[in-house]
Amino acid sequence: MRVYNFSAGPATMPLPVLEQARSEMTDWHGSGMSVMEMSHRSPEFVGIAAAAEARMRSLLSVPDDYAVLFLQGGATGQFSAVPLNLASPDRHAAYLNTGSWSAKAIEEGRKYVDVRVLADEKDSRYADVPTEGSFEVAPDAAYLHHTLNETIGGVEFPYVPEAGTVPVVTDASSTILSRTMDVSRYGVVYAGAQKNLGPSGLCVVIVRRDLLGHARPDVPAALDWAAMDKADSMLNTPPTLAWYLVGLVLEWVEEQGGVSAMGERNRAKADLLYGTIDRSDFYSNPVAPRARSWMNVPFLVPDPALEKPFVAAAAEAGLSGLAGHRSVGGMRASIYNAMPIEGVQALVDFMTDFEQQNG
Repeated sequence: MRVYNFSAGPATMPLPVLEQARSEMTDWHGSGMSVMEMSHRSPEFVGIAAAAEARMRSLLSVPDDYAVLFLQGGATGQFSAVPLNLASPDRHAAYLNTGSWSAKAIEEGRKYVDVRVLADEKDSRYADVPTEGSFEVAPDAAYLHHTLNETIGGVEFPYVPEAGTVPVVTDASSTILSRTMDVSRYGVVYAGAQKNLGPSGLCVVIVRRDLLGHARPDVPAALDWAAMDKADSMLNTPPTLAWYLVGLVLEWVEEQGGVSAMGERNRAKADLLYGTIDRSDFYSNPVAPRARSWMNVPFLVPDPALEKPFVAAAAEAGLSGLAGHRSVGGMRASIYNAMPIEGVQALVDFMTDFEQQNG
């Protein structure tokens, strides 16, 4: 029996996608082989890759003057790729720090560029985002980087940061495809696949073409966006199975009504869970209401000694992956696209019962 998997990533995937992959595992469309066995240069896989890119472009309304890349190294690889592609060593880049993943991007960025942190939410204990308009980006900055959603802290930007003519770069790993987004307002959008896109092993990078071709001479080829764009993301052998599965997930999103329909479903799921927390005197959410994530919902109980019993009892009830990140504790429910509202309802029913027994 499948459980409701609330893990932050690798995360739950749509069951129809898994079932289709199972049916095609040993023989993809009469080819007599698995996608895992195909040459990435074969007509079959080239078609799979092209279809995935076309669906990504359609679902996110990606403008024609943007490249869509399917790369390895996860979002963490892009922490290095961003400065290596956008900034020479003598330039500076602006960053916003709203939590663990922002901090990791800043730490990695400092290896390659003069990082200037324009806003740091340390005083809020990383439970909020900077107020819109509270920071100013210097016009000579190479780029402005922010993490759209902090998976660990459950903090999300409700707005696109303003940077004038400076390219805005966003790590959208936890939110891509969860609702509509205006790609044209960003210079670069990158996202690890293992949350809303598919399995781990792949990172999608959407980059405005005028930002290509400015990489440093010593940038590793696997991180050079222009080289990867020229090679259709196949400068080396790509993670073919992950790419294929991302394509199936994109097809599934289309069948659900597209990104706007996913947004309506995700808002309903988040409202259900946050509503349960807010009505309770037992549970609490530490994040400022305006910055609450739709995708990752951390919550606390009055006594930390109840955390492990909660997680254990939830697992016995078929609700998996609810332990908070080891760096912050508590509990966390990740309710990505593939989590049905029935799973969230099962969680809030369990939470109500647990409160009655332990409140």
